[in-house]
Amino acid sequence: MTTEQATARGPAPLGGNDRIPGPDLARGFMLLLIVLANTAYYLYGGQRSASGAHPVDGSALDTVVQGVLITTVDLRVYPMFAFLFGYGLVMIARRQSQRGLSEKQVRSVIQRRNVWLIVFGAVHALLLWGGDILGAYGLTGLVLVWLFLRRSDRTLLVWAGIGSVIVALVAGLSALGAVAVLSGEDTGGGFDPGFADSAYASISEENFWAAAVARITMWPVQVTFVQGLFGLVVPVSILLGFWAARHRVLERPQEHRQLLWVTAIAGITLGWSFGLVHALAHAGVISGVEPAMAAMAAPQMATGLACGLGYVAVFGLIGGRLAGRRLGPVAYAVTAVGKRSMSCYLAQSVLCAPLLAAWGLGLGAALGSAGMAAFAVGVWIITIGYAVLLERQANPGPAETLLRRLVYGRARHSHNPPAYAAGSN
Repeated sequence: MTTEQATARGPAPLGGNDRIPGPDLARGFMLLLIVLANTAYYLYGGQRSASGAHPVDGSALDTVVQGVLITTVDLRVYPMFAFLFGYGLVMIARRQSQRGLSEKQVRSVIQRRNVWLIVFGAVHALLLWGGDILGAYGLTGLVLVWLFLRRSDRTLLVWAGIGSVIVALVAGLSALGAVAVLSGEDTGGGFDPGFADSAYASISEENFWAAAVARITMWPVQVTFVQGLFGLVVPVSILLGFWAARHRVLERPQEHRQLLWVTAIAGITLGWSFGLVHALAHAGVISGVEPAMAAMAAPQMATGLACGLGYVAVFGLIGGRLAGRRLGPVAYAVTAVGKRSMSCYLAQSVLCAPLLAAWGLGLGAALGSAGMAAFAVGVWIITIGYAVLLERQANPGPAETLLRRLVYGRARHSHNPPAYAAGSN
């Protein structure tokens, strides 16, 4: 086939035959952690900790559940998805180049995808969930593809390192601020609860349209700062995903076992160690630190970056063991969710918001942390059932179908779920 013939075929999404199990398995399981993290914000009506979403009251079981979530989930999941998103962008670029597209055409395909992710995220935030991450990944992807897609490996690692150092410095300064608060040298007045209050306003507001205004008002901050471009954790994760995809770390894990093992052990150890301290402080086991809890958000975020990368490494190793084998029923089901991660992510909001928010049935005011966690697991199981049904029919999720038609055009649409970046979660 000539280059002209390949180019004439135009861009096309990655098909199911191009997939390997690790990233899909990771994304499917991490959607469980995302719904566990997000549903905690629906626990409105009670007093919240200054450090995050979790209430300060509840039963002993509620406290245990809060501790587990703070240690293993809070601010530890989205860096993993950002890494996989970056990995997927390079996969798409490689595939389109192999089809004979020019560099300009390849960038156009990827940037159209990123723009539509921003649109999807805005609609998602307006209608259901202000903590949307699709828009954050789309915006960050636009900038990083423009600046870094074809830059050298060294450039990627240097800028990822610079971002990591800044994240660590902010975390260190924040920790020093916490020490100053506890020593009485500072009152802790630097923390502004306004953004947190606006986040909860969208949940506790009984009028749907007023809640929609609150959601869409907080969404730009979410997209640019909290989990977006200027928060640095997402850009660092995406740049590392670029680098890893170039070296096919997840496609050929047997060639990168040492890197994956070191990342898994070091990242998860660091993330869980600080998360446990944070959880014990939240539970009051470590006493007298409540005035400084707000200042510990930055260290929690920094260690979350390491932990998220550790999670990626774990599933890379698992994927290496599963590659070439027939998947068992559990791995098959979770992988089916991962292949349709954007649809399942949006389905979480469709299932949660009308039932839990005050503008809907308001069940969030009646549940404790343990009950909400059980609800979240139930939501994930429902999405598993839906994804398995689609998998058996060899159909992509509806969100993936729509996104691909918008990006590639109806004529290029395929029934095979696209690879990594399909979900972009």
